[in-house]
Amino acid sequence: MLVYRSEEEIEILRRNNLLVSKTLAEVAKLIKPGVTTLELDKRAEEFIRDHGAVPGFLGYGGFPNTLCTSVNDQVVHGIPSDYVLKDGDIISVDCGTYMDGYYGDTAYTFPVGEVSEEVMKLLRTTKESLFKGIENAIVGKRVGDIGYAVQYHAENAGYSVVREMVGHGLGKNMHESPEVPNYGRRGRGVKLNKGLVICIEPMINLGEKYIRQENDGWTIRTVDGKPSAHYELAVVVDKEKADILSTFDYIEEITKNRI
Repeated sequence: MLVYRSEEEIEILRRNNLLVSKTLAEVAKLIKPGVTTLELDKRAEEFIRDHGAVPGFLGYGGFPNTLCTSVNDQVVHGIPSDYVLKDGDIISVDCGTYMDGYYGDTAYTFPVGEVSEEVMKLLRTTKESLFKGIENAIVGKRVGDIGYAVQYHAENAGYSVVREMVGHGLGKNMHESPEVPNYGRRGRGVKLNKGLVICIEPMINLGEKYIRQENDGWTIRTVDGKPSAHYELAVVVDKEKADILSTFDYIEEITKNRI
């Protein structure tokens, strides 16, 4: 069932998603060679709680931490650990909040130190594909239009699109209807109407599209071991253009627009 949010609900969702955005900026301050992913997780939890919310991922479906930290060939749902970030790594940091009965959810892939141009191009293209998708999150379009825009941009640049992991609706639950795939056909799928809140989150691989799940029951990796990038924003479907609830601006003030 699709739920269309009121202006009041959208403002609560906006507060959550801006807090997630600011949390990712706090994490960005720490990302460098020599830091563990568990250190990033600790700082994120502190920041979220200090701002009157609780971590949206912690305990969600049994997930053990505040952040999903996915390094290199890990696509999504990586569990923070004692892994020490190295020069040349990339790390997708996915974060959620829960406050006043609603959720926030946003992700960003960070380069660690000096990253190869080949991988930086993957990051740039993945982020671009997200905004191509957002351009189609308007009244009268369909979910397939979003997926097509993401897929066309990514595949046209020579990358592959993960099929099994998709975007989703967002509201009183972390994952609501509809599913928002990063591939599709124009004019197909759920019709988009004003007030629908969705998370668009391209997961784009340098190599093949195939993925596998680790024995921990969470971490998703590329089958071929090549890097994967992941960016996510929460948006509200509107008439002229989508209302973007989360932002990368806070992050990129810290990273100085490295992507």
